[in-house]
Amino acid sequence: MKKMMLIAACVAALGASAAPTLSGDTLSLDEVTVTAIKQSADVRSLATALTVIGREEAERNQVQSVKTAADLVPNLFIPDYGSRMTSTVYVRGIGTRIDQPAVGLTIDNVPVMTKENYDFDLIDIARFEMLRGPQNTLYGRNTLGGVMNIYTLSPLNYQGTRAVVEGAQHSTWRVGASHYRLLRDGLGLSVGALYNSTRGEFTNRHNGQRCDWERMFSARMKLEWRNDEGWYLSNVASMSTSRQGGYPYEWVETGEIAYNDTSFYRRTSVTDGLTLRKAFDRFTLSSITSYQYLDDNMTLDQDFTPHDYFTLTQARREHAVTQDIIIRSDKKDLGYSWLAGVSGFYRRYTMDAPVNFYDYGIGQLIEKNFNDALPAYHVTWDTRSFLLGSNFTSPNWGAALYHESHYSWGQWTVSAGLRLDYEHARLNYHSETHTGYNIYHSATGELFGHGDIDIDDSGTLNKDFLDILPNVSLIWHPWPGKNHTVYLAASRGSKAGGFNTQMFSDVLQQRLMKMMGIGMQYDVDKMVGYKPEKAWNYELGGHFECWDARVQSDLDVFFMDCRDRQLTVFPPGTVTGRMMTNAGKTHSWGWEFAMTVSPTELTHFNISYGFTHATFKDYNDGKVDHSGKRVPYAPMHTLFAEANHSLKIGGDWNKLITFAANVRAMGDIYWDEANTMRQPMYALLGASVTWKQEHYSVQLWGKNLTGTNYKTFYFVSIQHHFLQQGHGRQLGATLRLFL
Repeated sequence: MKKMMLIAACVAALGASAAPTLSGDTLSLDEVTVTAIKQSADVRSLATALTVIGREEAERNQVQSVKTAADLVPNLFIPDYGSRMTSTVYVRGIGTRIDQPAVGLTIDNVPVMTKENYDFDLIDIARFEMLRGPQNTLYGRNTLGGVMNIYTLSPLNYQGTRAVVEGAQHSTWRVGASHYRLLRDGLGLSVGALYNSTRGEFTNRHNGQRCDWERMFSARMKLEWRNDEGWYLSNVASMSTSRQGGYPYEWVETGEIAYNDTSFYRRTSVTDGLTLRKAFDRFTLSSITSYQYLDDNMTLDQDFTPHDYFTLTQARREHAVTQDIIIRSDKKDLGYSWLAGVSGFYRRYTMDAPVNFYDYGIGQLIEKNFNDALPAYHVTWDTRSFLLGSNFTSPNWGAALYHESHYSWGQWTVSAGLRLDYEHARLNYHSETHTGYNIYHSATGELFGHGDIDIDDSGTLNKDFLDILPNVSLIWHPWPGKNHTVYLAASRGSKAGGFNTQMFSDVLQQRLMKMMGIGMQYDVDKMVGYKPEKAWNYELGGHFECWDARVQSDLDVFFMDCRDRQLTVFPPGTVTGRMMTNAGKTHSWGWEFAMTVSPTELTHFNISYGFTHATFKDYNDGKVDHSGKRVPYAPMHTLFAEANHSLKIGGDWNKLITFAANVRAMGDIYWDEANTMRQPMYALLGASVTWKQEHYSVQLWGKNLTGTNYKTFYFVSIQHHFLQQGHGRQLGATLRLFL
């Protein structure tokens, strides 16, 4: 009976292995200090579902990016497919493949504006947090499913030199170094660089070359300053470059990766984030300012077959500036505390997105459609290739006011917040094509006529969005003096609207065919623009500790009612792609559980599990009503379990050998709205052995040791079905130096 009471008291999520110490709004974890700007530093006291990954856990499980961290978080799914541009994030059944993200990302408190810049490797991650459920009231746009916060090591709390050398199969290498030092009392500087490369795992059978090769370089510099008068300053400058092939898509019809045109992704990004904070007697004033630059190029053999259909290039340059000013009370008057802020952003990108049609594509997608519709006549194109050109300029900006209040009495705390959010989106577009064709009498073969196609369109689209995003929660601390939290929360979240530029080539293609008498005319505004996606989230959960914090656990149940769901649908007409539109209503419900058990300082057990039942309540893709079907790409189950045990060599804490084993599992994942294709639940086994001394560690590790065969992505292009295989067995070794 006592054992059952202990288990009941320690229900549910992942926590740190050792209890942190709290001081004001700063959380000290090992040698790392994390500065919390918008939330309580004691995240386990928040009325939200959460997962925290510390530095040692991150290193043990090779967590170096948001994709690798996702495996450890219940109900979070970030599939590794395509290229680093495709950072698709699903949580609790919320997410989408293109355009705006459903989950926000901050690094050292600075928001990352563009999801195409989510996927990169970081050196010296000190702490990863995932807050699930809408976080829009405090964090703003595109945090409908939650927010991921990453903090890196601070030169004020860690000094020395760190280096890493890692090698794995497929000529995969990771080499990095960082240095942390105090320039003077209260002033610290760190610099670091990281280089990754891989030959790739998957072979394009058409040319015999590896298609998923990559070379990536990144560098960061962090300057931190703190004094006794309450001032704090942090400036983090970073840059990264990535050059990769990517897109190992297997044509289901042949079971092979085989396409004839070059495909690659190139990205260069630069970010500078300045955080300034001043603690006054009764409140703290903070400012977070950032500049972000992105230059990327995605070039695809968009049909992914050996045939000459068409290719797509999407080359973009983007500049963004963000500003957030936060004022937060430091003292509770009669149990009352508050936070208020004002934020804004300006984002401008230019994009060149040409689609080149080639011989086979002209014959199958244009000439065949015309000849089937009008068999008495036969069309032949003037040339066996032509260009659909599209250029865009999109200046967007937004501003918001927000406030959150907390009132505590006894064992209870009630919180309420509100955000007033305005956003203006603008798209200047220019589309053109210049080509022609001959028409012949099918019976006689005589020339009937010639058609010139000269399209040169330009225009401007504008959209304005105004939204009110509230939250309310009730927190109960059931046992005074114990670190237990039970909460009931409701919040409204939103994912930004905008313009689907990928649809312009289809708009142009359809107009071309309309000029030939077989297509239809699209309304550009209706086809390209879409509204924000909105959802209410209702949640009951708790954070618990027992056995002197050796057991930390979390449990929550949730229900999400999503309206104006942004979905990819089949537009009317004969086209090569799909478009983003507000076509659906979905319901998601489920639960999340996580627990860390540390029976000794050398033995730890972690488990996290998430269940999501996400279905369409109202969704017609223009061809079929999918109401009642499961939402695609959102796994029903996610599981991570790990056990590790360390042995002291000669009784010395500076000499340890650690044995660890883990399993990561997820599924079922439906790949289409009709639920005809799915990835059954699969499990990946991992293990590692780490020898650690004071100044170095050597780790031998393996992933997917059983060689499980699984898929990470499925899609349909011009009636062809494609899949991407997940990574096979991986073995590697990591050397870390601490000098």
